Amino acid sequence: MKKLLDYLPFHFTLFLMLGILTQFYFKVWSFGFYGIIYTALMLLSILVILKKSTFYFLSARALFFYTGIVAVYIQDNTNYDSHYLNHFKEKSTVILAVKKMVTSGHFTNTYEASVTQVDTVKTRGAILLNIQKDSTNKRLKTGDCIFVKPIIKELIPPLNPYQFHYKSYLKKRGMTHQIFLEKDAYTLLKEKRFSLEKFASEIRSAIQRSLESYHFQEDELAVINALLLGQRQYISKELMDDYSHAGAIHILAVSGLHVGILLWMLSFVLKPLERIKNGKTIKTIFLIILLWAFALIAGLSASVVRAVTMFTFVAAALTMNRTRHILYAIIASLFFLLLIKPLFLFDVGFQLSYLAVFGIVWIQPKIYRIWKPKYKLIDTFWQLCTVSIGAQFGILPLTLYYFHQFPGLFMITNLVVIPFLGGVLITGMLLIILAISGALSEFLATLYGAVISLMNDFIRFISEQETFLITDISFSGFLMIIAYMVLIRIGVLFSKHNYKNLIVLLWFVCIFQGVLIFEKYSRESKKEFIVFHKSKNTILGIRQAGSLKVYHSGNLEATYKIIAPYKVGEGVSLAYSDTIPNFFQVEKPILIIDTLGIYQFKSSKNAIVILRQSTRIHLERLIKVLKPEYIIADGSNYKSMVLKWEETCLKNHIPFWYTGRDGAYIIKEDKQ
Repeated sequence: MKKLLDYLPFHFTLFLMLGILTQFYFKVWSFGFYGIIYTALMLLSILVILKKSTFYFLSARALFFYTGIVAVYIQDNTNYDSHYLNHFKEKSTVILAVKKMVTSGHFTNTYEASVTQVDTVKTRGAILLNIQKDSTNKRLKTGDCIFVKPIIKELIPPLNPYQFHYKSYLKKRGMTHQIFLEKDAYTLLKEKRFSLEKFASEIRSAIQRSLESYHFQEDELAVINALLLGQRQYISKELMDDYSHAGAIHILAVSGLHVGILLWMLSFVLKPLERIKNGKTIKTIFLIILLWAFALIAGLSASVVRAVTMFTFVAAALTMNRTRHILYAIIASLFFLLLIKPLFLFDVGFQLSYLAVFGIVWIQPKIYRIWKPKYKLIDTFWQLCTVSIGAQFGILPLTLYYFHQFPGLFMITNLVVIPFLGGVLITGMLLIILAISGALSEFLATLYGAVISLMNDFIRFISEQETFLITDISFSGFLMIIAYMVLIRIGVLFSKHNYKNLIVLLWFVCIFQGVLIFEKYSRESKKEFIVFHKSKNTILGIRQAGSLKVYHSGNLEATYKIIAPYKVGEGVSLAYSDTIPNFFQVEKPILIIDTLGIYQFKSSKNAIVILRQSTRIHLERLIKVLKPEYIIADGSNYKSMVLKWEETCLKNHIPFWYTGRDGAYIIKEDKQ
């Protein structure tokens, strides 16, 4: 760890990351592109002047902090005059270039597209494109250009507490708006734009057509597409859940694990090259070429490019045969990728890949040294165990924060699947070559499909052992940071056993426990009333300490899907009632008015009124009689009724809230 801390590029990378975070969240730089040049020249001049000064240390780091700010500013298309929003008008026509398919749902196909032209003006900027499916399930391909006359809408934030923030997710990928089109509301242009992504997509499509001509089962072909071509959208939800519960979801995303295994196996195959003159250099060149060939076959998706870039640096470091150089190569690749694509920092796959590799490189050797088996077979088994532990060591706090579950059988899953995966990848590459050339026999295809099915069956068996799956773990961002500090100090103690390192570790453990106690106290002292949003239904929640009483009018399973993120995020227990009272007394009186239109006069004055089930009540008369403090319409109402109520509230100067637009309404009670 000390060698890493002394490694100067590690410091530069940290300050680069800090600059990226600062600009993304606080927008501190808004002085344009000329300002970037002037400030950069000024900082470089200061570095030259202070070359032998004690302030040189701070100035150098300030330069890389500034570099992170500039990298985000340059990548943000909204900072350019040519951004499509600066030219789009109500009746504008637009040309879109499809970059990739995002998802294929029941009713729509969703794509990421570039807005290349608005009316007659050349533009830039990415947008989410949603096209209604037709009976033929026709799909656009990467590089296709379409002519449309769209309505551009801003992306919608989550409507309920702790729901996945899709708007924030897409913003970190450069998209802030979306378009919805009917199935025949666009014109496919003959214009074709060449790009490397389009070329890679065409190769991938040719491979898919070749594989589809063989009799693979649906799940087999879906997993083959995921493992070899980086296409996960064909995997069923049930199979995806099985992999997730077994702790093997990372296997289905082409990432550092796959590229690392591929590098290791190719390195073994090409090892004879080391015997000739300059053999190591020649071997490294071949390794890098083969890795990028794999990236091209996998469609040059962001995750594949990141992984191959990282292991390109690692392949170069391997020629030096030193673990320290491999660690330095990982840091160098991290710096390079963030410099080119700063928003990668917010990608969960990017974070998991680097943390897993860091855990393997840093922690695995320390664990492996604890026991050195005499027999080769046992030693190989022990190495696989330590690799699995090292990777889990690196990603555990992050997976708890993002996914709120811990698969207790992850060790067994990885011990079986990872060695299995190496053979699957290499054989799969050969399978692709044979399939494209038409030389693949039906027997070999069936045999490969059987191997994939065997892996799926094993994963399914592990996922069914629900006793070992710990779910609904409430794990905050602050808790995750402290957990990493604890794990780092454990690694340091492994490296150097002394009293000082033990004390520092115990100190961080105490902080971790303190945060747990504080968060538990905060949860148990919290009281609030929540009007959740659910289309065509009413869901109300009363939070008392560590429990949430849920009143709902719909299906229990559908209700739980809305409540689950809140349950996990707040760490509360649930109780249900399918009877919704007409009156609640919490911090303020709350009146519920449904289709019956019955309400109490005496106890309901200055209350918060919740309208549900498109009640036909005379709202203006109610306002004059009750003088409500706030009027809320939930998701069970028709939108036409909601619009009429909103007009009435505006006319009478009463605040109005619609959960379908404004999100869940939360009334926080004062702590006693």
